[in-house]
Amino acid sequence: MHRQLLLSLLREYQNTEDQALGDHERAMVSDTITFVEQHPDCFERSLAIGHVTGSAWIVSPDGQQVVLVHHRKLDRWLQPGGHADGDPDLANVALREAQEETGLTSVRLASPAIYDVDIHLIPERKEEPAHFHYDIRFKMIANPDESFRHTPETKDIHWVHLSKIEDYTHEESVIRMVNKKK
Repeated sequence: MHRQLLLSLLREYQNTEDQALGDHERAMVSDTITFVEQHPDCFERSLAIGHVTGSAWIVSPDGQQVVLVHHRKLDRWLQPGGHADGDPDLANVALREAQEETGLTSVRLASPAIYDVDIHLIPERKEEPAHFHYDIRFKMIANPDESFRHTPETKDIHWVHLSKIEDYTHEESVIRMVNKKK
């Protein structure tokens, strides 16, 4: 039962007529549905092969800027996000992670619908084997005048104008979200 909300959101997203949902992302949505259906413990990071995570695509009210964090462990500029740790409400997970990683108190959910889905490999580190993150992303809005609060998880945090994204990252999934502009 605890997986039904996510499965409903994924199926709704899968059936969208939105042209921004390309073949590659459609395949990842399908693979994520299969993963969630097969693993009752999909929200737990103890599931060694992979687990569901939640991320926030934080935009300014005018939609021209996004928040990117320089992730300390991965040494890459990405959107804020993280582990569900048992919470099946991925929008809540994404909001919590956005607030924790940026310190922004003005951040709020723009829509309860999924904005993007990505599956990516997390490399092996110390005693943690390589595993997959089935990342569910939600669009959020925040005030770009609010100050960030840096945390041990991040090296840096910036509001980045959409036209300057490639100065920070060439990550395919980040570029895909920029191009959605919905």
